[in-house]
Amino acid sequence: MRVLLVDDHQVVRRGLRTFLEVQDDIEVVGEASDGEEGVDQTERLRPDVVLMDVKMPGMDGVAALRRLRELANPARVLIVTSFTEQRTVVPALRAGAAGYVYKDVDPEALAGAIRSVHAGHVLLQPEVAGALLSEDEPGGGTSGRAGALTEREREVLSLIADGRSNREIARALVLSEKTVKTHVSNILMKLDLADRTQAALWAVRHGVTG
Repeated sequence: MRVLLVDDHQVVRRGLRTFLEVQDDIEVVGEASDGEEGVDQTERLRPDVVLMDVKMPGMDGVAALRRLRELANPARVLIVTSFTEQRTVVPALRAGAAGYVYKDVDPEALAGAIRSVHAGHVLLQPEVAGALLSEDEPGGGTSGRAGALTEREREVLSLIADGRSNREIARALVLSEKTVKTHVSNILMKLDLADRTQAALWAVRHGVTG
């Protein structure tokens, strides 16, 4: 897995790099000190996963996430933050982050989180998921659109809500990964949602779960 580090503190980047470089399946391909540089490096290096801080001078992590979404960059972004307040984390998740961990996370847990988001999972702690669900989520008027989903799309959506990756969904439903990707695209289009995180939250709110 190719990983990019985006944090305005060099000591944090150095610590992350030192640990990640001893992982057999993780390669640190670059670093950036703010959101703007992070976006540029993500576009240039095309990493699989970006570890990004939220609070940075200039373009912060949330703005960088929004820019990456506009560019349709496929990198999965894992927020690494020292801020525990929901009001800090929730906007980043709404902007497209695949999950978040705190900077005091156990090193092995961080490696596991990187592998998890790379596999397509969404990492949400219960209290933050609750905060997201308590607000009017993007596509909030989509409850009536559930009927537009086919039975197979509802099955796929239920598995997305369980945190399954496309590969795991394909295995569970005996489908090809390409077919699953098509179903996921159709679900997002029909429900007017931007990404898997929003789809998972929508499924929980509207009872489309296993």
